[in-house]
Amino acid sequence: MTQTMKDILNRMLNHEELTREETKDILIGITKSEFPNEQITALLTGLQMRGITVDELLGFRDGILETGVPALLDCDRYIDVVGTGGDRKNTFNISTTSCFVIAGAGYKVAKHGNYAATSTSGASNVIQRHGIRFTDDIGQLNRSINECGIVYLHAQLFAKAMKFVGPIRKALQFPTIFNLLGPIVNPSQPRCQLLGVANLDQMRLYNNVYQKIGIDYGIVNSIDGYDEISLTGDFKVTTNDYERIFKPQDLGLHVIKPEELAAGADEEEAAAIFDSVLDNTCLPGQKEVVVANAAFGIQVLEKGKKGIEECVAMARESIESGKAKATFRKFVELNS
Repeated sequence: MTQTMKDILNRMLNHEELTREETKDILIGITKSEFPNEQITALLTGLQMRGITVDELLGFRDGILETGVPALLDCDRYIDVVGTGGDRKNTFNISTTSCFVIAGAGYKVAKHGNYAATSTSGASNVIQRHGIRFTDDIGQLNRSINECGIVYLHAQLFAKAMKFVGPIRKALQFPTIFNLLGPIVNPSQPRCQLLGVANLDQMRLYNNVYQKIGIDYGIVNSIDGYDEISLTGDFKVTTNDYERIFKPQDLGLHVIKPEELAAGADEEEAAAIFDSVLDNTCLPGQKEVVVANAAFGIQVLEKGKKGIEECVAMARESIESGKAKATFRKFVELNS
């Protein structure tokens, strides 16, 4: 780096913004242990207090992808469905379940995920509980997406930079820029993404990020603070093509009670809910919320060419026909 971290921190104190190249260099410097923890702590705190810019976020993303393990899938068009987390709602694994419903409807999915940070069960918890072995072996990853339509990318195997900031993030005990990076550092760099955010500020930030990356996207936020479509009330959706507030009734779905979305007390209960949705034996509200999120994922994959009602019907059929369950069974068989 041409500038020292002292120079960077002085600029931060003057409320100056950093360039994409500068934050990429900082991230790479962190992985080479070039900066003491105190300086990294000061930087992360300063960025959090001032608010992150699009270019700063993209620079950190560039650095994570450059220093990590790539997952180059021999598949052209696939989607990731993910939430930013941190909404403190402790819902069951809605995004992960939706991914298997989308794959059951005949599309390709590369789900990027991790263990739970603030909820009972994260994507990696529920996947691992079914006997899945995480891998970064590209042959195995390609076999999974080609033979059953879905592959799971466990974040810790790919984003090598994250371990360098793990202890600092734990000590700080407030969200940092690294909480915003999770959804945009999928090592397979999908051309389609459905992202759930916990507030409208994040929706604006990621909207600008996705436009700069140049992918097909949908960003969803439930007005009552869920980082996914919760169907507990109105929700907002922003895509390449439109920005709109929906009511559950607009999709032919019902308003549901927050308690229907609960993950349960432990990983075992969360996994049982995940299974019951794919088995089509769950509560009506649990099925409808998965159908809603999967439907908007399908619409992103279709570049908005299908109306949301048609996408809802496809998602519902994936569950009710048993295709989503069959997809998951094949996924377990291939990855255990």
